[in-house]
Amino acid sequence: MTQGKPIPDTEMSTAPDSDAGLVPEVFQQAVEHAPMAISITDLKANILYANRAFSSTTGYSSAQVIGQNESMLSNGTTPRLVYQALWSRLAQKKPWSGVLVNRRRDSSLYLAELTVAPVLDEHGQTIYYLGMHRDTSDLHELEQRVSNQRLMIEAVFNSSPAAMVVLDCQRRVVMSNPSFCQLAGELTADGSAECLVTLLHDNLAAPIEALVSHGATFSGKEISFDLGGRSPRWLACHGMAIHIEDERADVFFTPGEERYLLLTLNDISELRQKQQDSQLHALKALMAEEELLDGMRETFNGAIHRLQGPVNLINAATRMLERRLGDKAENDPVLAAMREASAAGMEALENLGGSIPVRLAEAKLPVNINQLIREVITLRTDCLLAQGIVIDWQPALRLPWVMGAESRLRNMIKHLIDNAIEAMSTSQISLRELFISTRVENRQVVRMEISDSGPGVPGELALKVFQPFFSTKPPHKAARGMGLAMVQEIVAEHAGTVHIDTGYHPGCRMVVELPFSAAG
Repeated sequence: MTQGKPIPDTEMSTAPDSDAGLVPEVFQQAVEHAPMAISITDLKANILYANRAFSSTTGYSSAQVIGQNESMLSNGTTPRLVYQALWSRLAQKKPWSGVLVNRRRDSSLYLAELTVAPVLDEHGQTIYYLGMHRDTSDLHELEQRVSNQRLMIEAVFNSSPAAMVVLDCQRRVVMSNPSFCQLAGELTADGSAECLVTLLHDNLAAPIEALVSHGATFSGKEISFDLGGRSPRWLACHGMAIHIEDERADVFFTPGEERYLLLTLNDISELRQKQQDSQLHALKALMAEEELLDGMRETFNGAIHRLQGPVNLINAATRMLERRLGDKAENDPVLAAMREASAAGMEALENLGGSIPVRLAEAKLPVNINQLIREVITLRTDCLLAQGIVIDWQPALRLPWVMGAESRLRNMIKHLIDNAIEAMSTSQISLRELFISTRVENRQVVRMEISDSGPGVPGELALKVFQPFFSTKPPHKAARGMGLAMVQEIVAEHAGTVHIDTGYHPGCRMVVELPFSAAG
């Protein structure tokens, strides 16, 4: 080697027989033109040789470094322990690799990724040190920037009040933030993120499938979960696709993409609760008006029902008297009076029928039965407390929509709950419990059960109680007997069924089944 002190070829070359055909000049040129900074020092780290890359990296020419100690590149900020580890490895005749902070000729600093290896002679003794390093400042800066960005993103992700989860295309959880895990604990039985993802898919099947299949972003999809005794939860859901390039080496020249899914859930329960509280005040007034109209309808229908009997008897008696009198019927004053009474009765029935308040037709829209039950429970809370009734409300977390008339279905639920409250209001009933539950039955209908701890309904009356003006209450109790008849009428309007579970004891269990819409 021509730069610096010449190094004998016999000392530098311990090449195996396979390299016998290569002259030392080839090795010298290979080292000289190598893209990595290479230097050879004596055992005291004095530089004997430095290649061109060494000069371009450090800013020192070969003439400026030959004979100088490698410590000329030190900035003094590399910890002493690093150098101790370096010399300890070299003393063991083993190479050392690490990073130093070096200083260039222009006093600028750079990170040197360094490997120092001992050069051994034929007796295994160290005669030189071979140093190889490269400037990794840009790489370190890039890695640090990526690491910092990752830390910032993780901090935002983990501290966000919005629940977030990243899924792969098989809807498996890749990562989730604490807010999502907390939400899973509140909404699912086992508190797992996977269970919450399944629950979200059940409620957002179409948007999530479009996101998985086509990467179609969705935003502001609202879903609600009724938690029985606790306040319902409302979530605004957003979904977007994240496209990640394949990281495998075998597809470096033909990279593919992998799609991940980001779901973000914002809890809007407080906002919705305020809206519902405002709506409940208006609903209370509306239901009071509807109850008044229903009471008027029942009163008129009851009057018609009671008047119809005597009118029918008069008509029957009139026909019998007409047959008995034959030709003399036209001059009989009793028969004339009976005919007048019958006509007056029919006119009264007609007038009563025309006075019944007309129920306005209501459009059928998708209705959440859980929400209607909660509204009725909230509106009847004072009555439940006054009667000392303990209510156990266990709604299904996912309940499909029922296509129906909202106010009619709400009235149906109110009649059933009022009927249960009245059944438990007698002084003989000490245990007063009302159990309400909803669930999907046979993947076809929404099943609602309202059970009370009252005296129950005898099995032989299980069908008769749905007849108009029939009541199981004692005669001295005021009862119009139209409540369950109206329930049956409303359920029939919605192609559903209602019945009493005769096997339920003690107390009474009313079962309503309504077909749900495909949109649910």
